[in-house]
Amino acid sequence: MSASSTVGSLLGKSDAMAAVLVLWLVVFLSGCALTPGMDMKRGSDVSDAVVPVMKDGKLVKEKVKIVPITADLIIERENARLQDARTLTLPNSEPEPYRVGPHDRLLITVWDHPELNDPGGEDIPPELAGKVVLDDGTIFYPYVGTVHVAGKTVAEIRDMLTEALSKYFKKVKLDVRVLAFQAHKVTVVGEVKYPGVQSIVDSPLNVAEAISRAGGVTAEADLSHVTLARGDKLYPINLQALYEQGDNGQNLQLKAGDVLHVPDRYHAKVFVTGEVGRQQALQIHKGRMTLAQALSESNGIDFNTSNAEEIYVIRAGQAKPEIFQLNGKSPDAMILAEQFSLQPHDIVFVGTAGVTQWSRVLNQLLPSSFSQVMTRGAFYGGF
Repeated sequence: MSASSTVGSLLGKSDAMAAVLVLWLVVFLSGCALTPGMDMKRGSDVSDAVVPVMKDGKLVKEKVKIVPITADLIIERENARLQDARTLTLPNSEPEPYRVGPHDRLLITVWDHPELNDPGGEDIPPELAGKVVLDDGTIFYPYVGTVHVAGKTVAEIRDMLTEALSKYFKKVKLDVRVLAFQAHKVTVVGEVKYPGVQSIVDSPLNVAEAISRAGGVTAEADLSHVTLARGDKLYPINLQALYEQGDNGQNLQLKAGDVLHVPDRYHAKVFVTGEVGRQQALQIHKGRMTLAQALSESNGIDFNTSNAEEIYVIRAGQAKPEIFQLNGKSPDAMILAEQFSLQPHDIVFVGTAGVTQWSRVLNQLLPSSFSQVMTRGAFYGGF
């Protein structure tokens, strides 16, 4: 029986002729904008869209190569990540002695010579005791005169004053200590309970201690992407590795002028779209998420409408966009999906099966009951 007579018996000849005309349009316009939804060009090894790509220090327009997700790719990427971690040059984290600077307050005590000490002794309020280092890094001391102390340790200042006073007194016994630390400060901002400026004291200040002084991190903190700004350089710090794996290489010693930023976790998301159970944005938990996890948390691939061969990870990046494709037709491909790590702002896209696109075109162009008849006729060999 012909297509027109089959449909004609169900809906009438005029409707059958309309259906045949619509089917003819679908066949010849299947590659056009008539097809609803999103789709990647099948069989292509480059993207459809032309995007900005950084080359030789400037942006140019190019299509992005589509790279299959294979065992070789995962091994190559993981080895490169480990190599980058080994070669990443972080600032020297060795503790350094405290060096006096402007606005520090020094208490200088000379035994057996009360005239050289602060008048009033212990009756002086702490905020007024001692000698304040001036902006030019100097203090004035009796018999010695103006002394440059900025940049020197307490021990160096003690030796210098002892030597100078020995010209006037015998067996000088002298002690120097810092009453108020005001010269060297660091700033801790972002997702900590008490952001602000902290003074560096005579004991070394590292990243973990600075965050502890700030009251610890908030529930919204992303510990995997903390940054340290020092001068004109920005250093990444993975506090998650410090706290969970004891990676002390992340616990850097801070210096004056450092800015420590703890970002919020809302930027650390991946976006899952296409033929999945639930299209959504997923929060990366503790800096880790794989492609398999993203698909699972999105209620999996919709096998009624999807093309499992077309699972894409689109990594826009700022200068080097990348597109990866996983052929998930075989269940064991999920091993590769579990080993493929996602990054913040990745887009996971699951393509649509051809028959699903065809059905959606019919649903747009024809009444629902008529499209069901057409679809049933096509599958049962009526056309």
